[in-house]
Amino acid sequence: MRGSLKTVAALSVLAMAVATACSSNSSSSSPPSGGSSPSSTPAAAGFSACMVTDTGGLDDKSFNQSSWEGFQAANQQDSSIAIENLPSTSTADYAKNISTFLGKKCGIIVTVGFLMAGATETAAKANPSQKFAIVDCSYASGCLSKPVLSNIDQLTYNTVQDGFLGGYLAAALTKTGIVATYGGEQFGTVTIYEDGFWDGVQYYNQHNHKSVKVLGWSEQTQKGVFANSFTNLGAGSQIANTFITEGADVIFPVAGGVGLGSAKAVQTADASGKHVYMMWVDTDGCVSAAAYCKYFITSVEKGITTSVTGAILAAAKGTFKGGAYVGTLANGGAVLAPFHQFSVPAALQAQLNSLKAQIESGKIVPATKSPV
Repeated sequence: MRGSLKTVAALSVLAMAVATACSSNSSSSSPPSGGSSPSSTPAAAGFSACMVTDTGGLDDKSFNQSSWEGFQAANQQDSSIAIENLPSTSTADYAKNISTFLGKKCGIIVTVGFLMAGATETAAKANPSQKFAIVDCSYASGCLSKPVLSNIDQLTYNTVQDGFLGGYLAAALTKTGIVATYGGEQFGTVTIYEDGFWDGVQYYNQHNHKSVKVLGWSEQTQKGVFANSFTNLGAGSQIANTFITEGADVIFPVAGGVGLGSAKAVQTADASGKHVYMMWVDTDGCVSAAAYCKYFITSVEKGITTSVTGAILAAAKGTFKGGAYVGTLANGGAVLAPFHQFSVPAALQAQLNSLKAQIESGKIVPATKSPV
């Protein structure tokens, strides 16, 4: 199942890198040099795009990092767009950082993550002419409270679709007939992934006359296992070890940094002769948590970078309309990452491509009780 492998770095090195990232970036970042202007409707001179991070740090290997990459991509596409970010070390920084950017008259202010909903809404209500975008948060999901404000661009992701592909893939690759998933906390943005994963396993069973079992979540009952954290690596290790003891050989954590604890548990199991693998979430794990790439079959991603870039360019071009962007398989806002070091049979890849096309066409509609 595994292709040519690279040497795995020690957990302490990765933990040190994550800790350094969380304590760094205490000042605004400068825009990268270079980039080229688009061929049509250039941005107005002096347009600035400003980002307020969540508390994980700019290099959090997750939402903050992916969002900032969207800023950099916008600058590369139109070098007249100035980009800047302010880090939040606690939730108390959200409103303060937004206020700082209001004072700087930023063309668009992008806030990262559902925890910033309240501060974003308050500022948007008080400043109706200011353009905002918020990552992974919407009125439909209940993250934002009505009435709907037209100056907030809601960037959301229909990850039940790529979660479905991940579940099908896990079911096709398991040798024990048992796979598992768990969440950080029971939020809709978490359980929508798990719904898709569960659905994909059931679809595989129905169409291949198999009975692969899913530990940790049921789409039907909406009950499962949660770490009650997005940062507790110990919880991630404990949960993964329990799943491994129960026979799971593919694990899908939907829990942010907690998944690093599960990756360590998988690494330890591998060293003891067990063949256990994982799927990463939100970002490409072989990039964001490269030390564990050999254990990642794939990653079930949100196209955060693409959506943030689009929101900035729309604001710069004067086409900003607010409303909701929904990332899907079709528009690149919900995708499976490349397989990198993992060898997936060509026939199985063809099946995944067929399923992807059927989901895009609406022939297959994965079930979820979590609104986008």
